Parts: sequence; C-alpha cells; structure tokens
Amino acid sequence: MDIEQARLFALSLPSATEDMPFGDDWVVFRIGGKVFMHLQLDAPEPRIAIKLPPEMGMELRERYDAVRPAYHMNKRHWNDIYLEHNELTDRQIETLITISYDTVRQKLPQRVKAGLQSCQKSS
Repeated sequence: MDIEQARLFALSLPSATEDMPFGDDWVVFRIGGKVFMHLQLDAPEPRIAIKLPPEMGMELRERYDAVRPAYHMNKRHWNDIYLEHNELTDRQIETLITISYDTVRQKLPQRVKAGLQSCQKSS
C-alpha cells in the first residue's frame, strides 16, 4: 500500500475528513473533529500514524518491524505503520486504519456521534 491508497481508504470511511493543520507535509484525518490518522508526505519512508488500543499496539510492535511507536505522538496509543516494509498486507493496513477510526469514533460525545453518517464499514 502506498500513501495515496492509505489516504483514499481513510477518506472512504463515513464522515472522515482531511486537513493540513501543520503545513504542507502533514495530512491529518479526522472523525467528528478528532484525529484518527496522520500521514507525513515528506517522510523518508512512507508511513502513517494511527491510534490503536494500547495492548494491540504493543502486540503489533513486538510482531512486526513495520509497526513502531509513533514519532512525536503519545507512544502508548499512537503507532507508525511503515507502508513499504511488505510485512503487512493492504487488507491488514486497511483493518488497522479502521480500528483507529473506530477507536476515535467510539470516544466522541454522543451529540457529535448523532451528527455523523452511519458507519457501515466499521463496528
């Protein structure tokens, strides 16, 4: 998976938006105003940062070199996924992006959730 495929998949999730609050080299993806994925356009190795349940992130870091603590983020919750390591399939990366999306979505206030599109790709 490349960064454009990751971007398009993130935007395919219901009510997902993107913006560039940190300049031209970082794209941020949100649900209900809260970030679920970062994508660094000028990274030496293409990668995304996603929020995962801490236990899942730790397990994936132990299992795959392509999953590491996210740079400049809360390392308990945020994980960098290196897209060109070929350890994770496109489907696995899509699943991890969806988990990040769901993790953030579930913590949104009820009033914000009520205004979002119904989510059919995630639980």
